[in-house]
Amino acid sequence: MKFYLTLLLGLIVIRSAAQTGLINGSLQVQGIAATAHNTPFWFRSNQFGSIPLPGSSASVIGAIHMDYDTAHSRLMDWGASLEVRGDMGEKARATLIEGYGKLRVSIFELKAGRIKEIMGLVDTTLSSGAFAVSGNALGIPKVEVSIPEYFQLPWFGRLFAFKGNFAQGWIGEVPVQYKHLDSNIHIYAWWHQKSFYVRLGKPSWRLKLYGGINHQVYWGQENKVFGKGYNLSNWRTYWDVVTVRTYNNSKVGKHLGSADMGLTYDWDNTRLFLYHQFFISEGALAHLANLRDGLSGISLTNLADEQRLFHWSKLLFEFFCSKNQAGYPWSRYTPSGDENYYNNYEYAEGWSYNGLALGNPFISTRTSTRTGLPDDPQDYFNNNRVVAFHLGVQGAVDKWYFTVKLSYSMNYGTFGTSIYGHSTGRLYVPPKYGIWQEVSQLSSFLEVKKDLGGGYSIGCLGALDQGKLLNNSGGVILKLSRTFH
Repeated sequence: MKFYLTLLLGLIVIRSAAQTGLINGSLQVQGIAATAHNTPFWFRSNQFGSIPLPGSSASVIGAIHMDYDTAHSRLMDWGASLEVRGDMGEKARATLIEGYGKLRVSIFELKAGRIKEIMGLVDTTLSSGAFAVSGNALGIPKVEVSIPEYFQLPWFGRLFAFKGNFAQGWIGEVPVQYKHLDSNIHIYAWWHQKSFYVRLGKPSWRLKLYGGINHQVYWGQENKVFGKGYNLSNWRTYWDVVTVRTYNNSKVGKHLGSADMGLTYDWDNTRLFLYHQFFISEGALAHLANLRDGLSGISLTNLADEQRLFHWSKLLFEFFCSKNQAGYPWSRYTPSGDENYYNNYEYAEGWSYNGLALGNPFISTRTSTRTGLPDDPQDYFNNNRVVAFHLGVQGAVDKWYFTVKLSYSMNYGTFGTSIYGHSTGRLYVPPKYGIWQEVSQLSSFLEVKKDLGGGYSIGCLGALDQGKLLNNSGGVILKLSRTFH
Protein backbone atom coordinates (compact mmCIF):
# COMPACT_ATOMS: atom_id res chain seq x y z
CA MET A 1 0.00 0.00 0.00
CA LYS A 2 2.82 2.44 0.87
CA PHE A 3 4.40 1.85 -2.52
CA TYR A 4 1.21 2.61 -4.48
CA LEU A 5 0.58 5.76 -2.44
CA THR A 6 4.10 6.86 -3.33
CA LEU A 7 3.47 6.20 -7.01
CA LEU A 8 0.22 8.20 -6.87
CA LEU A 9 2.09 11.07 -5.25
CA GLY A 10 4.63 10.98 -8.08
CA LEU A 11 1.89 11.17 -10.71
CA ILE A 12 0.24 14.12 -8.96
CA VAL A 13 3.56 15.93 -8.81
CA ILE A 14 4.15 15.35 -12.54
CA ARG A 15 0.68 16.60 -13.39
CA SER A 16 1.06 19.72 -11.28
CA ALA A 17 4.24 20.65 -13.16
CA ALA A 18 2.96 19.95 -16.66
CA GLN A 19 3.00 23.63 -17.58
CA THR A 20 6.53 24.36 -16.36
CA GLY A 21 8.45 22.94 -19.33
CA LEU A 22 10.47 20.65 -17.06
CA ILE A 23 8.88 17.41 -18.22
CA ASN A 24 10.66 14.94 -20.48
CA GLY A 25 9.11 11.76 -21.79
CA SER A 26 10.00 8.83 -24.01
CA LEU A 27 8.29 5.95 -25.76
CA GLN A 28 10.18 2.95 -27.11
CA VAL A 29 9.02 -0.07 -29.11
CA GLN A 30 11.22 -3.17 -29.23
CA GLY A 31 11.21 -6.37 -31.23
CA ILE A 32 13.29 -9.14 -29.67
CA ALA A 33 14.53 -12.41 -31.17
CA ALA A 34 16.59 -14.51 -28.77
CA THR A 35 17.41 -18.09 -27.88
CA ALA A 36 14.40 -19.85 -26.40
CA HIS A 37 14.44 -20.05 -22.57
CA ASN A 38 17.82 -18.25 -22.32
CA THR A 39 18.04 -14.46 -22.37
CA PRO A 40 21.65 -13.41 -23.14
CA PHE A 41 23.68 -12.18 -20.17
CA TRP A 42 24.02 -8.55 -21.24
CA PHE A 43 20.34 -8.30 -22.24
CA ARG A 44 19.31 -9.09 -18.65
CA SER A 45 22.19 -7.80 -16.49
CA ASN A 46 22.27 -4.33 -14.91
CA GLN A 47 19.01 -3.31 -16.62
CA PHE A 48 17.25 -2.21 -13.40
CA GLY A 49 14.89 -5.15 -13.89
CA SER A 50 13.84 -4.04 -17.40
CA ILE A 51 14.39 -7.43 -18.99
CA PRO A 52 12.82 -8.90 -22.15
CA LEU A 53 11.00 -12.21 -22.06
CA PRO A 54 12.96 -15.29 -23.20
CA GLY A 55 12.73 -16.16 -26.90
CA SER A 56 10.90 -13.94 -29.37
CA SER A 57 8.81 -11.10 -27.96
CA ALA A 58 7.79 -7.47 -28.34
CA SER A 59 8.06 -4.72 -25.76
CA VAL A 60 6.81 -1.19 -25.20
CA ILE A 61 8.58 1.06 -22.69
CA GLY A 62 7.10 4.39 -21.67
CA ALA A 63 8.67 6.92 -19.33
CA ILE A 64 7.99 10.43 -18.07
CA HIS A 65 10.30 12.47 -15.85
CA MET A 66 10.11 15.82 -14.15
CA ASP A 67 13.41 17.02 -12.70
CA TYR A 68 14.40 20.05 -10.68
CA ASP A 69 14.37 23.48 -12.29
CA THR A 70 18.08 24.18 -12.71
CA ALA A 71 17.44 27.50 -14.49
CA HIS A 72 16.30 29.11 -11.24
CA SER A 73 17.89 28.92 -7.81
CA ARG A 74 15.26 27.81 -5.30
CA LEU A 75 15.43 26.75 -1.69
CA MET A 76 12.73 24.13 -2.35
CA ASP A 77 11.90 22.15 -5.49
CA TRP A 78 10.30 18.85 -6.47
CA GLY A 79 10.36 16.20 -9.16
CA ALA A 80 9.02 12.78 -10.08
CA SER A 81 9.58 9.90 -12.46
CA LEU A 82 7.56 7.04 -13.90
CA GLU A 83 8.70 4.23 -16.22
CA VAL A 84 6.61 1.20 -17.22
CA ARG A 85 7.50 -1.75 -19.44
CA GLY A 86 5.03 -4.05 -21.19
CA ASP A 87 6.12 -7.37 -22.78
CA MET A 88 4.28 -9.78 -25.04
CA GLY A 89 5.73 -13.16 -25.98
CA GLU A 90 5.30 -16.56 -24.41
CA LYS A 91 3.21 -14.60 -21.89
CA ALA A 92 2.07 -11.02 -21.29
CA ARG A 93 3.70 -8.99 -18.56
CA ALA A 94 3.72 -5.42 -17.25
CA THR A 95 6.50 -4.13 -14.98
CA LEU A 96 6.89 -0.89 -13.08
CA ILE A 97 10.57 -0.14 -13.65
CA GLU A 98 10.61 3.17 -11.81
CA GLY A 99 8.10 5.32 -9.95
CA TYR A 100 8.96 7.94 -7.35
CA GLY A 101 8.43 11.46 -6.11
CA LYS A 102 11.15 13.66 -4.66
CA LEU A 103 11.40 16.90 -2.71
CA ARG A 104 14.54 19.00 -2.35
CA VAL A 105 15.12 21.50 0.46
CA SER A 106 18.49 23.23 0.21
CA ILE A 107 21.09 20.43 -0.04
CA PHE A 108 18.73 17.77 1.34
CA GLU A 109 16.44 15.49 -0.65
CA LEU A 110 13.48 13.33 0.35
CA LYS A 111 12.65 10.63 -2.18
CA ALA A 112 10.03 7.88 -2.01
CA GLY A 113 9.16 5.03 -4.37
CA ARG A 114 10.99 2.62 -6.68
CA ILE A 115 14.28 4.15 -7.83
CA LYS A 116 16.91 3.14 -10.37
CA GLU A 117 20.00 2.99 -8.21
CA ILE A 118 23.70 2.09 -8.24
CA MET A 119 25.54 2.21 -4.92
CA GLY A 120 29.22 2.97 -4.57
CA LEU A 121 32.17 4.29 -6.55
CA VAL A 122 31.92 2.72 -10.01
CA ASP A 123 31.44 3.93 -13.56
CA THR A 124 27.65 4.16 -13.88
CA THR A 125 27.32 3.49 -17.63
CA LEU A 126 29.75 0.67 -18.54
CA SER A 127 30.61 -1.07 -15.25
CA SER A 128 30.03 -4.80 -14.78
CA GLY A 129 28.23 -3.83 -11.58
CA ALA A 130 28.82 -2.55 -8.07
CA PHE A 131 29.13 -5.22 -5.38
CA ALA A 132 26.18 -4.27 -3.16
CA VAL A 133 23.59 -2.61 -5.45
CA SER A 134 24.38 -2.63 -9.17
CA GLY A 135 21.06 -1.91 -10.85
CA ASN A 136 20.75 -5.57 -11.81
CA ALA A 137 17.31 -5.98 -10.19
CA LEU A 138 14.29 -3.75 -9.80
CA GLY A 139 14.70 -1.08 -7.18
CA ILE A 140 13.38 -1.96 -3.73
CA PRO A 141 10.58 0.52 -2.80
CA LYS A 142 11.91 2.83 -0.12
CA VAL A 143 11.80 6.22 1.57
CA GLU A 144 15.15 7.98 1.59
CA VAL A 145 16.67 11.13 3.06
CA SER A 146 19.92 12.11 1.38
CA ILE A 147 22.45 14.69 0.34
CA PRO A 148 22.55 13.39 -3.26
CA GLU A 149 25.34 15.61 -4.60
CA TYR A 150 28.70 16.39 -3.03
CA PHE A 151 28.28 19.41 -0.74
CA GLN A 152 31.39 21.58 -0.57
CA LEU A 153 32.25 22.80 2.91
CA PRO A 154 33.00 26.54 2.77
CA TRP A 155 36.28 26.29 4.70
CA PHE A 156 39.82 25.65 3.39
CA GLY A 157 38.94 26.86 -0.10
CA ARG A 158 36.15 24.26 -0.44
CA LEU A 159 38.71 21.47 -0.16
CA PHE A 160 36.30 19.01 1.48
CA ALA A 161 32.92 17.78 0.21
CA PHE A 162 30.58 15.01 1.29
CA LYS A 163 27.33 13.25 0.43
CA GLY A 164 25.29 10.37 1.85
CA ASN A 165 21.90 8.77 2.37
CA PHE A 166 19.71 6.98 4.93
CA ALA A 167 16.80 4.83 3.73
CA GLN A 168 14.07 2.44 4.86
CA GLY A 169 12.62 0.01 2.30
CA TRP A 170 9.97 -2.69 1.93
CA ILE A 171 11.07 -5.94 0.26
CA GLY A 172 7.92 -7.98 0.79
CA GLU A 173 7.50 -11.70 1.38
CA VAL A 174 10.61 -13.86 0.90
CA PRO A 175 11.28 -17.57 1.48
CA VAL A 176 13.39 -18.51 4.49
CA GLN A 177 15.43 -21.56 5.37
CA TYR A 178 16.36 -22.49 8.90
CA LYS A 179 16.98 -25.88 10.46
CA HIS A 180 13.59 -26.30 12.18
CA LEU A 181 11.40 -24.51 9.61
CA ASP A 182 9.13 -25.93 6.94
CA SER A 183 10.56 -25.25 3.48
CA ASN A 184 7.43 -23.29 2.48
CA ILE A 185 7.72 -20.66 5.22
CA HIS A 186 7.83 -17.02 4.07
CA ILE A 187 8.43 -13.88 6.10
CA TYR A 188 7.99 -10.18 5.41
CA ALA A 189 11.38 -8.55 4.93
CA TRP A 190 12.52 -4.94 5.16
CA TRP A 191 15.45 -3.03 3.73
CA HIS A 192 17.87 -0.67 5.44
CA GLN A 193 20.47 1.40 3.60
CA LYS A 194 22.94 4.13 4.43
CA SER A 195 26.07 5.56 2.86
CA PHE A 196 28.66 8.26 3.41
CA TYR A 197 31.21 9.48 0.86
CA VAL A 198 33.81 12.24 0.98
CA ARG A 199 35.72 14.08 -1.73
CA LEU A 200 39.06 15.80 -1.26
CA GLY A 201 40.02 18.43 -3.79
CA LYS A 202 39.40 22.11 -4.49
CA PRO A 203 37.13 22.98 -7.44
CA SER A 204 40.12 24.24 -9.44
CA TRP A 205 42.23 21.12 -8.85
CA ARG A 206 42.65 18.58 -11.62
CA LEU A 207 43.06 15.77 -9.07
CA LYS A 208 40.30 14.79 -6.65
CA LEU A 209 40.30 11.89 -4.18
CA TYR A 210 37.22 9.95 -3.07
CA GLY A 211 36.42 7.54 -0.28
CA GLY A 212 33.39 6.15 1.50
CA ILE A 213 31.29 3.25 2.61
CA ASN A 214 27.80 1.90 1.96
CA HIS A 215 25.82 -0.50 4.11
CA GLN A 216 22.63 -2.42 3.30
CA VAL A 217 20.61 -4.86 5.41
CA TYR A 218 17.92 -7.41 4.54
CA TRP A 219 15.92 -8.30 7.67
CA GLY A 220 12.49 -8.97 9.17
CA GLN A 221 10.33 -11.11 11.48
CA GLU A 222 13.27 -12.74 13.26
CA ASN A 223 10.92 -13.87 16.04
CA LYS A 224 9.03 -15.99 13.47
CA VAL A 225 12.26 -17.55 12.22
CA PHE A 226 14.08 -18.15 15.51
CA GLY A 227 11.07 -18.65 17.80
CA LYS A 228 11.39 -18.33 21.58
CA GLY A 229 15.15 -17.99 21.32
CA TYR A 230 14.72 -14.47 19.94
CA ASN A 231 13.51 -11.86 22.43
CA LEU A 232 14.40 -8.45 20.97
CA SER A 233 11.61 -5.93 20.46
CA ASN A 234 10.97 -4.50 17.00
CA TRP A 235 12.64 -1.21 17.88
CA ARG A 236 15.66 -2.95 19.44
CA THR A 237 15.92 -5.12 16.34
CA TYR A 238 15.91 -2.04 14.12
CA TRP A 239 18.54 -0.38 16.30
CA ASP A 240 20.78 -3.43 16.06
CA VAL A 241 20.30 -3.50 12.28
CA VAL A 242 21.28 0.16 11.88
CA THR A 243 24.22 0.06 14.31
CA VAL A 244 25.45 -3.41 13.21
CA ARG A 245 25.28 -4.80 16.75
CA THR A 246 25.56 -8.53 17.35
CA TYR A 247 22.94 -10.64 19.09
CA ASN A 248 23.73 -14.20 20.17
CA ASN A 249 27.10 -13.96 18.37
CA SER A 250 25.54 -12.97 15.05
CA LYS A 251 24.30 -9.81 13.34
CA VAL A 252 20.55 -9.41 12.87
CA GLY A 253 19.66 -9.82 9.19
CA LYS A 254 21.82 -10.13 6.08
CA HIS A 255 24.37 -7.29 5.90
CA LEU A 256 26.30 -6.34 2.78
CA GLY A 257 28.13 -3.32 1.41
CA SER A 258 31.45 -2.02 0.19
CA ALA A 259 34.25 0.27 1.29
CA ASP A 260 35.31 2.32 -1.72
CA MET A 261 38.17 4.52 -2.77
CA GLY A 262 38.89 6.33 -6.01
CA LEU A 263 40.32 9.33 -7.78
CA THR A 264 39.60 11.49 -10.80
CA TYR A 265 42.11 13.48 -12.82
CA ASP A 266 41.07 15.96 -15.50
CA TRP A 267 43.26 16.78 -18.45
CA ASP A 268 42.08 19.42 -20.89
CA ASN A 269 40.05 16.92 -22.96
CA THR A 270 40.10 13.68 -20.95
CA ARG A 271 38.96 12.56 -17.50
CA LEU A 272 40.54 9.61 -15.71
CA PHE A 273 38.52 7.73 -13.06
CA LEU A 274 40.21 5.04 -10.96
CA TYR A 275 38.24 3.12 -8.32
CA HIS A 276 38.28 0.06 -6.09
CA GLN A 277 35.57 -1.57 -3.99
CA PHE A 278 36.44 -3.72 -0.98
CA PHE A 279 33.67 -6.24 -0.24
CA ILE A 280 31.79 -6.12 3.07
CA SER A 281 29.79 -9.23 3.92
CA GLU A 282 30.14 -11.54 6.92
CA GLY A 283 32.99 -9.70 8.65
CA ALA A 284 36.20 -10.71 6.88
CA LEU A 285 37.07 -7.15 5.86
CA ALA A 286 37.18 -6.09 9.53
CA HIS A 287 39.97 -8.68 9.93
CA LEU A 288 41.61 -7.64 6.63
CA ALA A 289 41.08 -11.25 5.56
CA ASN A 290 39.45 -10.81 2.12
CA LEU A 291 41.56 -7.97 0.72
CA ARG A 292 42.37 -10.06 -2.36
CA ASP A 293 38.73 -9.79 -3.38
CA GLY A 294 37.33 -6.61 -4.89
CA LEU A 295 36.24 -4.69 -7.95
CA SER A 296 38.88 -2.47 -9.58
CA GLY A 297 38.17 -0.18 -12.51
CA ILE A 298 39.74 2.41 -14.77
CA SER A 299 37.61 4.69 -16.93
CA LEU A 300 38.63 7.32 -19.50
CA THR A 301 36.03 9.86 -20.64
CA ASN A 302 36.50 12.09 -23.68
CA LEU A 303 35.54 15.67 -22.74
CA ALA A 304 36.13 17.11 -26.21
CA ASP A 305 33.23 18.04 -28.47
CA GLU A 306 32.28 15.50 -31.12
CA GLN A 307 33.76 16.86 -34.36
CA ARG A 308 35.39 14.03 -36.29
CA LEU A 309 34.04 11.08 -38.28
CA PHE A 310 35.11 8.81 -35.40
CA HIS A 311 34.66 9.91 -31.81
CA TRP A 312 35.35 7.83 -28.72
CA SER A 313 33.29 8.80 -25.68
CA LYS A 314 34.39 6.41 -22.94
CA LEU A 315 36.75 3.48 -22.38
CA LEU A 316 36.52 1.19 -19.35
CA PHE A 317 38.39 -1.81 -18.00
CA GLU A 318 37.46 -3.69 -14.81
CA PHE A 319 38.88 -6.58 -12.84
CA PHE A 320 36.49 -8.44 -10.54
CA CYS A 321 37.60 -11.05 -8.01
CA SER A 322 35.46 -12.81 -5.40
CA LYS A 323 37.38 -16.09 -5.25
CA ASN A 324 39.23 -15.68 -1.94
CA GLN A 325 36.44 -14.98 0.59
CA ALA A 326 38.86 -15.70 3.48
CA GLY A 327 37.80 -19.30 2.97
CA TYR A 328 41.09 -21.15 2.53
CA PRO A 329 42.67 -23.06 5.44
CA TRP A 330 45.62 -20.64 5.28
CA SER A 331 43.44 -17.51 5.19
CA ARG A 332 43.56 -15.04 8.07
CA TYR A 333 41.22 -16.26 10.80
CA THR A 334 37.67 -14.90 10.93
CA PRO A 335 34.97 -16.16 13.33
CA SER A 336 32.43 -16.29 10.47
CA GLY A 337 34.57 -18.42 8.15
CA ASP A 338 34.24 -18.08 4.39
CA GLU A 339 32.20 -15.07 3.27
CA ASN A 340 29.93 -17.07 0.91
CA TYR A 341 29.01 -13.85 -0.90
CA TYR A 342 25.29 -13.16 -1.46
CA ASN A 343 24.17 -16.44 0.18
CA ASN A 344 22.58 -16.58 3.62
CA TYR A 345 21.69 -19.30 6.10
CA GLU A 346 18.30 -17.64 6.82
CA TYR A 347 17.13 -16.15 3.51
CA ALA A 348 16.68 -18.93 0.94
CA GLU A 349 17.30 -16.64 -2.05
CA GLY A 350 20.11 -14.66 -0.46
CA TRP A 351 21.05 -11.20 -1.74
CA SER A 352 18.35 -11.03 -4.39
CA TYR A 353 15.10 -9.23 -5.14
CA ASN A 354 12.40 -11.02 -7.14
CA GLY A 355 14.96 -13.73 -7.91
CA LEU A 356 17.61 -11.41 -9.38
CA ALA A 357 20.94 -10.54 -7.75
CA LEU A 358 20.98 -7.08 -6.22
CA GLY A 359 24.73 -6.86 -6.77
CA ASN A 360 27.27 -7.77 -9.44
CA PRO A 361 25.77 -10.22 -11.98
CA PHE A 362 29.04 -12.17 -12.36
CA ILE A 363 27.94 -13.88 -9.12
CA SER A 364 25.28 -16.17 -10.55
CA THR A 365 22.23 -18.03 -9.28
CA ARG A 366 21.33 -21.66 -9.83
CA THR A 367 18.40 -20.51 -11.98
CA SER A 368 20.73 -18.82 -14.49
CA THR A 369 23.54 -21.38 -14.80
CA ARG A 370 23.71 -24.65 -16.72
CA THR A 371 22.11 -27.72 -15.21
CA GLY A 372 24.48 -30.39 -13.95
CA LEU A 373 26.90 -28.07 -12.16
CA PRO A 374 27.59 -28.92 -8.48
CA ASP A 375 24.97 -27.21 -6.36
CA ASP A 376 24.59 -26.93 -2.59
CA PRO A 377 20.79 -26.70 -2.12
CA GLN A 378 21.22 -24.10 0.65
CA ASP A 379 23.13 -21.74 -1.67
CA TYR A 380 20.84 -19.86 -4.09
CA PHE A 381 23.96 -18.34 -5.61
CA ASN A 382 25.75 -21.48 -6.76
CA ASN A 383 28.69 -19.54 -8.23
CA ASN A 384 30.13 -16.76 -6.09
CA ARG A 385 33.87 -17.45 -6.52
CA VAL A 386 34.66 -15.58 -9.72
CA VAL A 387 37.64 -13.99 -11.46
CA ALA A 388 36.48 -11.77 -14.33
CA PHE A 389 37.78 -9.22 -16.82
CA HIS A 390 35.40 -6.68 -18.31
CA LEU A 391 35.84 -4.18 -21.15
CA GLY A 392 33.45 -1.41 -22.17
CA VAL A 393 33.62 1.12 -25.01
CA GLN A 394 31.30 3.94 -26.10
CA GLY A 395 31.71 6.15 -29.14
CA ALA A 396 30.35 7.20 -32.52
CA VAL A 397 31.14 6.67 -36.20
CA ASP A 398 29.54 9.22 -38.52
CA LYS A 399 26.81 9.95 -35.94
CA TRP A 400 26.08 6.24 -35.39
CA TYR A 401 26.53 5.80 -31.64
CA PHE A 402 27.76 2.48 -30.30
CA THR A 403 28.29 0.68 -26.99
CA VAL A 404 30.43 -2.45 -26.66
CA LYS A 405 30.74 -4.75 -23.64
CA LEU A 406 33.01 -7.80 -23.52
CA SER A 407 33.32 -9.95 -20.39
CA TYR A 408 35.40 -13.04 -19.70
CA SER A 409 35.09 -14.90 -16.42
CA MET A 410 36.59 -17.94 -14.71
CA ASN A 411 34.12 -19.50 -12.29
CA TYR A 412 34.75 -21.72 -9.27
CA GLY A 413 31.35 -22.31 -7.64
CA THR A 414 31.25 -21.76 -3.87
CA PHE A 415 33.48 -22.95 -1.05
CA GLY A 416 30.71 -25.46 -0.33
CA THR A 417 31.43 -27.07 -3.71
CA SER A 418 35.23 -26.76 -3.43
CA ILE A 419 37.65 -29.30 -2.00
CA TYR A 420 37.77 -27.23 1.21
CA GLY A 421 34.06 -26.95 2.02
CA HIS A 422 32.24 -24.17 3.86
CA SER A 423 33.74 -23.02 7.13
CA THR A 424 32.89 -21.37 10.43
CA GLY A 425 36.02 -20.18 12.18
CA ARG A 426 38.48 -23.06 11.76
CA LEU A 427 35.73 -25.67 11.43
CA TYR A 428 35.37 -26.92 7.84
CA VAL A 429 32.38 -28.90 6.61
CA PRO A 430 33.38 -31.38 3.88
CA PRO A 431 31.63 -30.83 0.53
CA LYS A 432 28.58 -33.08 0.03
CA TYR A 433 27.26 -32.04 -3.37
CA GLY A 434 30.23 -32.49 -5.68
CA ILE A 435 33.34 -30.52 -6.54
CA TRP A 436 33.11 -27.59 -8.94
CA GLN A 437 35.83 -27.53 -11.58
CA GLU A 438 36.81 -24.20 -13.16
CA VAL A 439 34.50 -23.21 -16.02
CA SER A 440 34.97 -20.18 -18.25
CA GLN A 441 32.40 -17.86 -19.80
CA LEU A 442 32.50 -15.20 -22.52
CA SER A 443 29.64 -12.71 -22.86
CA SER A 444 29.55 -9.96 -25.48
CA PHE A 445 27.23 -7.07 -26.31
CA LEU A 446 26.93 -4.47 -29.07
CA GLU A 447 24.44 -1.62 -29.38
CA VAL A 448 24.25 0.74 -32.36
CA LYS A 449 21.81 3.66 -32.56
CA LYS A 450 21.23 6.79 -34.63
CA ASP A 451 19.22 9.94 -34.08
CA LEU A 452 16.79 10.61 -36.93
CA GLY A 453 15.74 14.09 -35.86
CA GLY A 454 12.46 15.27 -34.44
CA GLY A 455 13.04 13.23 -31.28
CA TYR A 456 13.15 9.90 -33.16
CA SER A 457 15.97 7.36 -33.03
CA ILE A 458 16.53 3.79 -34.16
CA GLY A 459 18.77 1.16 -32.66
CA CYS A 460 19.94 -2.43 -32.85
CA LEU A 461 21.36 -4.51 -30.00
CA GLY A 462 23.07 -7.88 -30.19
CA ALA A 463 24.35 -10.18 -27.44
CA LEU A 464 26.07 -13.57 -27.37
CA ASP A 465 27.03 -16.01 -24.60
CA GLN A 466 29.58 -18.79 -25.09
CA GLY A 467 31.07 -20.96 -22.38
CA LYS A 468 30.44 -23.65 -19.78
CA LEU A 469 28.77 -21.58 -17.04
CA LEU A 470 25.68 -20.31 -18.87
CA ASN A 471 23.72 -21.99 -21.61
CA ASN A 472 24.97 -20.79 -24.98
CA SER A 473 22.60 -18.11 -26.21
CA GLY A 474 22.26 -15.16 -28.54
CA GLY A 475 19.76 -12.49 -29.43
CA VAL A 476 18.95 -9.35 -31.38
CA ILE A 477 16.78 -6.38 -30.38
CA LEU A 478 15.48 -3.78 -32.84
CA LYS A 479 14.07 -0.61 -31.31
CA LEU A 480 12.41 2.63 -32.33
CA SER A 481 12.35 5.47 -29.80
CA ARG A 482 10.68 8.85 -29.53
CA THR A 483 11.52 11.49 -26.94
CA PHE A 484 9.24 14.34 -25.87
CA HIS A 485 10.12 17.67 -24.26
